[in-house]
Amino acid sequence: MSDFVKRTISSAVFLAVMLAGILFHPAAFSILFLLVMYCAMREFMSMTMGDKWLFQQKMALFTASIAFIVLSGWCFFGVDLKWALLALIPFALIPLSVVFSPNHDSVEYLAFTYFAVLYAGLPFCLTPFIVGGAGGQFQGLLLLNVFLIIWSSDVGAYSLGTLFGQKPNSRKLAPAISPKKSYWGLWGGIACGLLVSWLLNVIGWMPYSLLHCLALGLIIPVAGVCGDLFESVWKRRFGFKDSGSIIPGHGGMLDRFDSSLFAIPAVFVYLLVFGLL
Repeated sequence: MSDFVKRTISSAVFLAVMLAGILFHPAAFSILFLLVMYCAMREFMSMTMGDKWLFQQKMALFTASIAFIVLSGWCFFGVDLKWALLALIPFALIPLSVVFSPNHDSVEYLAFTYFAVLYAGLPFCLTPFIVGGAGGQFQGLLLLNVFLIIWSSDVGAYSLGTLFGQKPNSRKLAPAISPKKSYWGLWGGIACGLLVSWLLNVIGWMPYSLLHCLALGLIIPVAGVCGDLFESVWKRRFGFKDSGSIIPGHGGMLDRFDSSLFAIPAVFVYLLVFGLL
């Protein structure tokens, strides 16, 4: 099977799973994004720590998983928010296990363990608020809008970047991190993000004013580019082309959601500040 066919099939399957998980039911959404978060965190820790500090890695995964499950349960199924305190148990076991460990070599890996929770765990823990909020009705379409803007801005960035951004005199966005990304690509991504957010407002998929839709259409592509470049920093630092191989032809889960890890918190903060959640 050629790489093109493999990439096409995996893209179609990925899109179908995403649509089903986001739109079908809050339980399907919760299961899907719990798995995505788990895989993204595992890939990050595997990339930065390999097979070292496995107990601490598992505690980080437990911390984020418990937090996500309780927050999803609170938003959609009436679970008492106090159960989120259970996440403090594995969170506290991470430093305690280091203190009582007979070997303190590579203790700096503790930072990678905690950062995995912050970087690859926290953004997914915010998604239940975007699609419903406490006691609210499940509205997966709201999160789908975020991904549609991200995906369209990726297309715009690739298209304009390929057409104009690869010329010898074109300015690169971050040449030390990603030599092919140019300012042309950035402007193309922003233009497509604004266009799609406007279209989503016109067809009624984004239940906000046009001004808010356009603001999100600007914020999401910019945050997405930052997330993409930030993941590239880690891959370049540790010598990885892809964060994993879970999606044939497309790399790992972290590769697929790197833009979202910055875009989702940015959207959450914007909606919270303007009272839209």
